[in-house]
Amino acid sequence: MVQPKREESEINEEKIVDQIRSLGIDMIDAAGSGHPGIVLGAAPIIYSLFAHHLNINPQNPNFYNRDRFIMSAGHGSALLYATLYMAGYPLTIDDLKDFRKIDSLTPGHPEYKTTPGVETTTGPLGQGFATAVGIAMAEQNLEALFNKNKKNVIDFYTYVLCGDGDLMEGISYEAASLAGVQKLNKLIVLYDSNGVCLDGKTSQCFTENVAMRFISQGWNVITVSDGENIPSITQAIEDAKKSVDKPTLIEVKTTIGKYSKLEGTNAVHGGKLDKDDITNIKEKMQIRDIPFTISQITKDDLETLINNRCKNIETKWDKLVDSLEESDKELLEEFMTGKKSYDMKDVIYSSPENELESPRVTSGKLLASLLPQNKTIIGGSADVFKPTKTYVEEVGDFTPDNREGRNIFFGVREDAMAAILNGFALCGYHPYGSTFLTFSDYLKPSLRLSAMMDLPVTYIFTHDSISVGQDGATHQPVEQLSSLRLIPNLDVFRPADANEVLGTYKAIFEKESGPSVITLSRNELPILETTKINEVSKGGYIVFDPERKLSGILIATGEEVHLAIEVAKRLKTKGMDIRVVSMPNLNRFLAQDQDYIDEILPVEVRKIVIEAASSMPWYSIVYNDKYLITLDKYGCSGTKDDIYKKYGFDIDTLEEKVENILK
Repeated sequence: MVQPKREESEINEEKIVDQIRSLGIDMIDAAGSGHPGIVLGAAPIIYSLFAHHLNINPQNPNFYNRDRFIMSAGHGSALLYATLYMAGYPLTIDDLKDFRKIDSLTPGHPEYKTTPGVETTTGPLGQGFATAVGIAMAEQNLEALFNKNKKNVIDFYTYVLCGDGDLMEGISYEAASLAGVQKLNKLIVLYDSNGVCLDGKTSQCFTENVAMRFISQGWNVITVSDGENIPSITQAIEDAKKSVDKPTLIEVKTTIGKYSKLEGTNAVHGGKLDKDDITNIKEKMQIRDIPFTISQITKDDLETLINNRCKNIETKWDKLVDSLEESDKELLEEFMTGKKSYDMKDVIYSSPENELESPRVTSGKLLASLLPQNKTIIGGSADVFKPTKTYVEEVGDFTPDNREGRNIFFGVREDAMAAILNGFALCGYHPYGSTFLTFSDYLKPSLRLSAMMDLPVTYIFTHDSISVGQDGATHQPVEQLSSLRLIPNLDVFRPADANEVLGTYKAIFEKESGPSVITLSRNELPILETTKINEVSKGGYIVFDPERKLSGILIATGEEVHLAIEVAKRLKTKGMDIRVVSMPNLNRFLAQDQDYIDEILPVEVRKIVIEAASSMPWYSIVYNDKYLITLDKYGCSGTKDDIYKKYGFDIDTLEEKVENILK
């Protein structure tokens, strides 16, 4: 018999919260692992948000103008999944029972594109917080693009649930600082403040005044002293939504592991609870001690609260979209689908008369041509606009006074920059960010999530070699290329000249998804007649070839391609016929069919790699160390020529090495 829907005044909110708690600890118990502390402690927070504030359509989790909720404390996934199920998202009890199992919809930490309602992959603490800043910035840019003639086509809030661990991570400090500068008033962070982390009390390691920290960064701060008080939490969120020019942190004082015999201690943070504890917890909540017992009334009640508030939300929005100009409709469709065909034929590029150009300068010219005609492209720099050549004059700066601008000043915040780019990509943009290659180490955690989520983020890394020179070893990348090439689903390009930079951009903007890295020399390099724009997508191809039988093959990347060609020319006068292969993307080349690989690199011919970086990636092609002219040590301060001489990358030394190897 179907129960009639009840009036909101009849709904027992505490019962819904306890039902969420019960499902969460059942999931953890069934899996044999998880984090019950946050499930029991923070359930009233997430309930208050879903029941009374989030503008969503659980039947269409990807409705574009929805409010975004980010579970930055990703270890609280059981809490999130239980709430999503109760809220009416397309999850089943069997999905909850499969928590942390292979190929389930409920993995150990939230994963984008896996679970309906999960907005971004979280788990590495602080990442969700920083990504949410990117989503909130994207919302502001979208408003500027589409909210014309008093029509609020784009109007959504970004909410975050975070814990002490998120706020200890440096990335959250970086991101919060920028959020304050940008006055992101539609960003609301709910801070589960329980004074406990995995190793013990936070008083052992985290004693700063969090409220004052955020106030100093330009945030509003609201405190809820009782984390069980749903009306207080709900009112705090309501007050936060009234902010005009500041993001808001709502600090909610909670008890980790509420109702557990371990409540208030680090022992309840991770790991399943014992059976007696689960029984006692359920007795306190007046829930039957049968795993995955569901009170249908509580589920219906939560769905009623959401549906009453969000009724016809999508229909109303569709009418707003229909009222847009046709060109705006088409642009919005690009954001909604995340798909855009960038036609590189429309890109305007002119080479200098002397046919000498730094690859970073070529890259800057291409950005200057791409951005004005493609509003889905946005990006910036970690305080190195000038040296990375990524500032685009024509599109203006993204600021609180100019939300339509598309140059983002990230400041010296590499990791937050990358996470913020992920946030933009999650809203349908093709964003980019720039810094020096050696500083890519600062943003690897965020870049790794770009790859994991298959997001179309482009990372532009300049100063890509020891040829940086006098700045010294700290600024001279050695192992970075190798470590980037090891990241699954990351396209890593190191172009040799302007033609290959063009080919790199073409390859990146013509693919459907996934992040990319472009590493660029700062030095002026000849634009070669033999480099080919369309061959870059294959990863490797021939740029210099003798007509006679091969004495050997030199494989090089970036500016070392020019060195390899010069060596091959010199040795030709000595009767040695050497092919030079440019390898702008090693992994793409290795993914080609075997016939193509054998055509470029015949098995019977000896091969030598020349790259002023770590040798590690090249063992897939070269099996003997003597055929590797690479660099497995740090550089030093000096002129480019002196450094090349010291480490054996000057023409004379390379000629001698190659000649001796191939004799």
